Amino acid sequence: MPADIHRWTELPVDHPRPLIDRRRIIGDNMMVSEVFLHKGFRLETHQHANEQFGVVLSGRIRFGLGAEGSPERREATLAGGQVIRFPANFPHSAEALEDTLILDLFSPPSEGTGVDQKR
Repeated sequence: MPADIHRWTELPVDHPRPLIDRRRIIGDNMMVSEVFLHKGFRLETHQHANEQFGVVLSGRIRFGLGAEGSPERREATLAGGQVIRFPANFPHSAEALEDTLILDLFSPPSEGTGVDQKR
């Protein structure tokens, strides 16, 4: 198969929840999403079978790390230029403290991620 070239601005935008704009490129072994989170976006604690890297390009976001109510639960606030890695099946939540642009990389790819799960 030949190489694909994409332009973010030409890809369709979906809105799986309020306050989120997302564009995705889904490959055979990886998926990358350009995600714009509007200030106030919240995602409850969830987990998924994908390993995930979140590359914060701009803005600020607070992540809840670990299972709700567990003694290991902690928070981390990231800003532009920082990257977080979530192992597969690791519980996490998110809150956009300001408008935030993220590149999310998932392996393996899947049609659904945390923002696609039923509320």
